[in-house]
Amino acid sequence: QVQLVESGGGLVQPGGSLRLSCAASGFNLDYFAIGWFRQAPGKEREGVSCIGSSGSTTVYADSVKGRFTISRDSAKNTVYLQMDSLKPEDTAVYYCAAGGAYGFQCNPNFYEYEYWGQGTQVTVSS
Repeated sequence: QVQLVESGGGLVQPGGSLRLSCAASGFNLDYFAIGWFRQAPGKEREGVSCIGSSGSTTVYADSVKGRFTISRDSAKNTVYLQMDSLKPEDTAVYYCAAGGAYGFQCNPNFYEYEYWGQGTQVTVSS
């Protein structure tokens, strides 16, 4: 079966750091563009970052640019989101998602991604 599992969320103070992991089973993540999305209470799902299947293309939402870094570890079949200088407004449930089609391009539209993890809670609070 195809599965994506996020981990690494938790409670952190403003200015702190977390590293989220998106581990895949049942398929090779190297062949998929992987996006990170987040959803805070009362807000729409927001695309925060994406890495292309080749690993050479990375994109970031303006709100996280310069603070978040997306990467992949092929040996572990895992994509990471390193989050630094966290702010209270980063508080949300974070999801990873895989695009399913050949030639899929990174984009912020959640409905274009086919496979999703269960989400991991990130809370930034003093």
